[in-house]
Amino acid sequence: MISPAAVPLDATDRRLLALLQEDSARTNEALARAAHISPATCLRRVRRLVQTGVIERQMAMVSPDALAGLTAILEVTLDVQSAEAQAAFEALIGPDPVVQQCYRVATGPDFVLVVYVPDMAAYHAFVHRTLTAANNVRNVRSFFSVRRVKFAPALPI
Repeated sequence: MISPAAVPLDATDRRLLALLQEDSARTNEALARAAHISPATCLRRVRRLVQTGVIERQMAMVSPDALAGLTAILEVTLDVQSAEAQAAFEALIGPDPVVQQCYRVATGPDFVLVVYVPDMAAYHAFVHRTLTAANNVRNVRSFFSVRRVKFAPALPI
């Protein structure tokens, strides 16, 4: 597979991406109509966007309000910041389902995580299991969300 960054996107591809980010459950006919192209062209283009990795995946967005829980934003600083140590940390937290997002950042902590857990006990269990047990984690600073003001996973196209 070629890198999604290397895939040339024309105006029609961008229109399809914007429409799919609004509602990926549209039928091919409805999507084609909204994009002003034929259904066959629409299907071919969407398949290409999926096959090249421009569209990573399609999923349902579940409202956190539907599930009582706790969102925490964590700053994690490692003792050793080598490429190998950072890759090991990414491998450690990557499979954990409570980690919703992980960013390697510059100037400040090494990583910022967004974690969603059912309650404070689950948060403490996650921190102990994943971060305290990791021998290369120097510091964890936690912030707890009291209200989500904005969540917009759609990228500007």
